[in-house]
Amino acid sequence: MMAVETQAQYTTSYMMNEEHQYMTPEDEWDRDLLLDPAWEKQQRKTFTAWCNSHLRKAGTQIENIEDDFRNGLKLMLLLEVISGERLPKPDKGKMRFHKIANVNKALDFICSKGVKLVSIGAEEIVDGNTKMTLGMIWTIILRFAIQDISVEETSAKEGLLLWCQRKTAPYRNVNVQNFHISWKDGLALCALIHRHRPDLIDYSKLKKDDPIGNLNTAFEVAEKYLDIPKMLDAEDIVNTPKPDEKAIMTYVSCFYHAFAGAEQAETAANRICKVLAVNQENEKLMEEYEKLASELLEWIRKTIPWLENRTAEHHMRAMQQKLEDFRDYRRVHKPPRVQEKCQLEINFNTLQTKLRLSNRPAFMPSEGKMVSDIANAWKGLEQVEKGYEEWLLTEIRRLERLDHLAEKFKQKCSLHQSWTSGKEELLSMKDYESASLMEIRALMRKHEAFESDLAAHQDRVEQIAAIAQELNELDYHDASSVNTRCQGICDQWDNLGTLTQKRRDSLERVEKLWETIDQLYLEFAKRAAPFNNWMDGAMEDLQDMFIVHSTEEIHSLITAHDQFKATLPEADKERMATMGIQSEIVKIAQTYGIKLSGVNPYTNLSPQDITNKWETVKHLVPLRDQMLQEEVARQQANERLRRQFAAQANIIGPWIQTKMEEIGHVSVDIAGSLEEQMNSLKQYEQNIINYKCNIDKLEGDHQLSQESLIFDNKHTNYTMEHIRVGWEQLLTTIARTINEVENQILTRDAKGISQEQLNEFRASFNHFDRVMKLKQFYVLGLGEVEFARIMTLVDSNNTGVVTFQAFIDFMTRETAETDTADQVMASFKILASDKSYITVDELRRELPPEQAEYCISPDGPAGALDYISFSSALYGESDL
Repeated sequence: MMAVETQAQYTTSYMMNEEHQYMTPEDEWDRDLLLDPAWEKQQRKTFTAWCNSHLRKAGTQIENIEDDFRNGLKLMLLLEVISGERLPKPDKGKMRFHKIANVNKALDFICSKGVKLVSIGAEEIVDGNTKMTLGMIWTIILRFAIQDISVEETSAKEGLLLWCQRKTAPYRNVNVQNFHISWKDGLALCALIHRHRPDLIDYSKLKKDDPIGNLNTAFEVAEKYLDIPKMLDAEDIVNTPKPDEKAIMTYVSCFYHAFAGAEQAETAANRICKVLAVNQENEKLMEEYEKLASELLEWIRKTIPWLENRTAEHHMRAMQQKLEDFRDYRRVHKPPRVQEKCQLEINFNTLQTKLRLSNRPAFMPSEGKMVSDIANAWKGLEQVEKGYEEWLLTEIRRLERLDHLAEKFKQKCSLHQSWTSGKEELLSMKDYESASLMEIRALMRKHEAFESDLAAHQDRVEQIAAIAQELNELDYHDASSVNTRCQGICDQWDNLGTLTQKRRDSLERVEKLWETIDQLYLEFAKRAAPFNNWMDGAMEDLQDMFIVHSTEEIHSLITAHDQFKATLPEADKERMATMGIQSEIVKIAQTYGIKLSGVNPYTNLSPQDITNKWETVKHLVPLRDQMLQEEVARQQANERLRRQFAAQANIIGPWIQTKMEEIGHVSVDIAGSLEEQMNSLKQYEQNIINYKCNIDKLEGDHQLSQESLIFDNKHTNYTMEHIRVGWEQLLTTIARTINEVENQILTRDAKGISQEQLNEFRASFNHFDRVMKLKQFYVLGLGEVEFARIMTLVDSNNTGVVTFQAFIDFMTRETAETDTADQVMASFKILASDKSYITVDELRRELPPEQAEYCISPDGPAGALDYISFSSALYGESDL
């Protein structure tokens, strides 16, 4: 008695310690669901019927599932029947420990079959625990009725579900997605029966709104003709919101085992489906490539003429709008096209790989749509794009210079014409003919002062002519009006020189008539005129417009302005001296009682004019200071923008270069399985994509620089164009590297290459180098004929190098197992019952609707398919 108790205690302890390892999530028995009375009722009935279907082979059965297994005898008998093996001899006693011993023998046998029980002990079965007993029976059903089911690389529950889906796919109103509500209307069960035994059920007469009738029909037919006992009640299934999954699975598994003999036809149909699905997918990829290539080439064709247009605008705003349009093209329109080009290359490589792996002919795009054609068109686009940007920047600088010169020309012309106004009439006067001696002398002195003023204005005329010449050289749009105005000023200036000389000659002829002159008036005029001219020049300089592009240039202007301010004290002394002459004149007149006319005969300048202009000069000086300081602030802001852009560019540029080099090393040095390599590369790609925010921030700084008309940056060698091109190349490189691994996965899965083989291939490949040289293949000791044959396989384009992908294809080509035309013909022959043709009805019955319709040619004979010709056409072979 102590030995039995010790054994039971050990069994219970072992199960509790290993509880977390016993079952995978899909096989774990959910005991909480048994608290639902409806589900417990369904399980009790189904499991009892399933046990009796096996126990009757031994001439016995059970009535109450929780009572009849308590002594362990029928439980051991059930396991012997379903396993075909003998269990240890049961204990014959009727005491509790005898029962526990028998149940333990049954549980030990279950565990020996690889089943991990979860907290199910012999004491609970002996005590008639319904929940534990049902759980134990469900574990037995899983192991002996469901676990060994295998359909298309899936097993157990998933395999059984896939089998049901394949068998019921052609039937209307049937959509099997699970083992509970998908079976409530009974149509799925009727479809399974009809698929294998269409003579037993007329499926066309079944109605979806009669679930009880459909279920009872299936139960009765299965029990009568298929030897599958009735395990469920139609009313329980229909009236339960979610029927018990375990009960449904148990019952459906009986159908699977009953119809297992039909698996050969199903395997043949699956092979045909697989071949047709590959062909359909390849054709879809070809259509997508043609469409994407056409759209990309059409976009390039329309974009290049826009970029080649070099028609210059006459105004800065229009050219800035063109620059803004170009920036929108770079930021908005071009990036999606870059992605399309990369995706196009990836799709092309993937398609060629799939065609090669499935023994299909290589895909040849339409004329002009090869990857090389698209690459050439893209190269032409980028060349035109670069020239267009350089032209835009040059034109903007030219227009900026032209606007400045035109405004300066207008200002100087206005000042000059204001000065010359009335001078020709004055020089043409003959007032000296009726003047007195004093007046003549005054006129003479006045004329000398005018000549001095005229000479001082010679520089301004030369400046006007020089500005006009530069405007013509820069192709100013309104050059004709500039030339007209400049020519008028030059002609007037020549005329003024002629008239001045004539008047001097006339005055000199009568100079001897003059004997007395007021020296003070003359001295005032001589000193006032140049001082006045200096003030005119000072006012002109203080109001002169300026344009600078750096802090050094503005500081140069500030230095010049400071030098000018340093001359103001000396100029004030000159003003005081000039004004002192006028004071002396007044003093003499008052002293000697001379009546002054109030007008200086030698000049039109009055002391008040000198005073007013002096006040104007003093007023303009602080205004000039303010303008220069504002420009200093603007240039300092521009310098900060340059440094801000350079700081980021000097980080991002090397980062992109580093990542490009890392990708090159990763593609060669990365270890692990292809899936691990793929995950590593995708994570690497995600890290690169996450860096995009830094590129966007740099774009923002570049935008600010462009808006501030900053076109140079001495703090960095990187331009935004360098960064953009590097970023695009980085994205393209990582995408191509990922695509290379994807193609290796396709090759591995299609050829059945193990991970160890791939590692050996990689090690051998790396031994020669990342790309194997032809002469290294030759030195392997191959003959010339064999060497030539190998090279046609691994280097079909005669590039002189062998890639890792070509190396894998070469190493696996001889032993690879792929579907051939003969295998497809043999599969069709099975479905056609050895006929040389297969009917349309047979196709639609054995294949899914999409693949069946794909096989049926509208030009072929009605009601049948020549599958021999069809199989040959799939693989590009001639019909023999």
